[in-house]
Amino acid sequence: MNIPESIHSKTLPKHIAIIMDGNGRWAKQKGKPRTFGHEKGAKAVREAVEASAEIGIENLTLYAFSTENWNRPRLEVQTLMRLLVSSIKKEIKTLQKNNIKLCAIGNLNTLPTKVYKELTEVIEKTKQNSRMTLTIALSYGSREELINTVREISNKVKNNIISAEKIDESIINEHLYTRNLPDVDLLIRTSGEQRISNFLLWQIAYAELYFTNTLWPDFTKEDLNHAIIEYQKRERRFGKTSEQIN
Repeated sequence: MNIPESIHSKTLPKHIAIIMDGNGRWAKQKGKPRTFGHEKGAKAVREAVEASAEIGIENLTLYAFSTENWNRPRLEVQTLMRLLVSSIKKEIKTLQKNNIKLCAIGNLNTLPTKVYKELTEVIEKTKQNSRMTLTIALSYGSREELINTVREISNKVKNNIISAEKIDESIINEHLYTRNLPDVDLLIRTSGEQRISNFLLWQIAYAELYFTNTLWPDFTKEDLNHAIIEYQKRERRFGKTSEQIN
């Protein structure tokens, strides 16, 4: 691990989630089309992933494309999908070199065939990697995830697989897209917006929220470090008092 002196290794967040926002505005500020911002944003993804692995973060989840994003202009959606395919192809070597496992959550069946094929191939190739789990949220919406979870559990109750009285947090967790991930410790959102945008609503119940005005294409390793430092300054009580924690 390569941890800056200002970051404490014993209190690292086990799971960081990032809402990568601001690609379009970044491009507009530079007089470029929105698609140019997405291309630059892809480079910021690589830096955030490598930096997280170096520090020792075990789980990193990136909000790449929401269920609502399908409503964006057709050209922008096509560009995002093209970038996704090219990035997946390019990053396989980086993922393998850094021992990073790739996963994906969301309604993946709605992805273009080529994107789905490339994605599943990389997931398969990296499934034995153990240094860090990188999860990409694609065609993801938390409300849709929760609706699907309720349906699955309801069907199991109906078929006497699960007793209604036995339903608890662990049962719900087992039916979420993120069933193999711990709860989010730190949620970062770039670009100055201060909202959750239907992202991991159940999983961020006790997460520390960190908002920065930095637009995603400008988000660097130093920005990530600063977010972690701010996280480590906070007292996480989980409903207890300060005295109980101390």
